[in-house]
Amino acid sequence: MPSAKRVLLVDDDTTLRSSLAEQLAAEGDCLPVEAGTCAEGRARAREGLYEFIILDVGLPDGDGRQLCRELRNEGITCPIVLLTAKDSDADMIEGLESGANDYIAKPFRFAVLMARLHAHLRSHEQSEEAVYRIGPYTFRPSAKVLVDSHGKKIRLTEKETNILKFLHRSGETVGRETLLHEVWGYNPAVTTHTLETHIYRLRQKIESNPGQAQILVTESGGYRLVA
Repeated sequence: MPSAKRVLLVDDDTTLRSSLAEQLAAEGDCLPVEAGTCAEGRARAREGLYEFIILDVGLPDGDGRQLCRELRNEGITCPIVLLTAKDSDADMIEGLESGANDYIAKPFRFAVLMARLHAHLRSHEQSEEAVYRIGPYTFRPSAKVLVDSHGKKIRLTEKETNILKFLHRSGETVGRETLLHEVWGYNPAVTTHTLETHIYRLRQKIESNPGQAQILVTESGGYRLVA
């Protein structure tokens, strides 16, 4: 199964926030983190990487749009959806200009919110700004780099980057032949030995004990990333 998506919910309406958190958790692949103010949301956002953020505009200690601007200025690139009680063109334009990906007026249907979030996630994952979590690392495919919790960078080759990217997006065990074709294309001159060599080199870079892999593991018929 794919690793759980960390979701930051920032809304001072405790009932709405709890309901959203409960429904997101029920989706099975979401791990909601809650905050009720701008200050709490700012602190939570700095604690780790999120797949997306749901942010209320009207917060007791500030404007969610300003917080959105701050998060973008700090380099947070994941999709951000603003929630608002106001539904006017001017408010929508201001919200989108703050760096948000979408602007949804209350009340709304949860299914509609999730459909729009998934659409933004799909677009984001294909962009040069996509950032993922792999084990203890932050993975930046566009830069071909993994960054550990101490800020140390591990440089990757293009093939190593593509292997990690495909395994992460799959979220499950990928067969050797499938992974070989996805990364190298349908090239009869390239064998699974080539893939195994790259896997070996990747483990030397990312595993604390390459002989007993805990992040890039071998399973029956292929390989899988462990979150």
